[in-house]
Amino acid sequence: MLKTRGFEIAKGYEEKDIHLPERKTKHSAGYDVEAAEDVTIPPFQKGCKPTLIPTGLKAYCMEDEYFMLINRSSGPKKGLVMANSIGIVDADYYENETNDGHFFFQYYNILDHEITIKKGDCIGQIIFQKFLITDQDNAKGIRTGGIGSTD
Repeated sequence: MLKTRGFEIAKGYEEKDIHLPERKTKHSAGYDVEAAEDVTIPPFQKGCKPTLIPTGLKAYCMEDEYFMLINRSSGPKKGLVMANSIGIVDADYYENETNDGHFFFQYYNILDHEITIKKGDCIGQIIFQKFLITDQDNAKGIRTGGIGSTD
C-alpha cells in the first residue's frame, strides 16, 4: 500500500501509550495532537527560550506537501502562545537521521505563573497542505538533520 499521509510513533516512544492524532468532526481541518509527557512551562521572561513539548510522533506526506503545527484556539486563553506562530514541517523531515522526524510544539507561557501540560493533554493541531514551486525553482539540497537543519 502506498503511504500518502499519516502519523506514526517516533523511535523511543513505542511503549509510551502515544495516541495518533484524530480529527474530532468530519469537517475539521486539523488533527488534534496530545503531549507525550508532562511538561512545565515557566512564565515568559525577556530572553527565555520557548519550551519544547514532545509529541512522540512523526508524520509523513507526499513530496509536494508539508504539515503545519498550529495552536488550538483555546491556547492563548490558557496562556500558551506558539514561539513560531505556525510551525512548518517539510515532507523530508520524516525519519531524518537526527531525531527520526519526531516533531515538537514550542510554546511560551504568557501568564504570571507556571503552566503544567499533562501527558495526553491536547497541545495543538496538524493540518496537511500542498505547496507550489516557481518556474525558476532549482532546489537540490538533501535534509540531513532535524529541527533547524536547513539553515
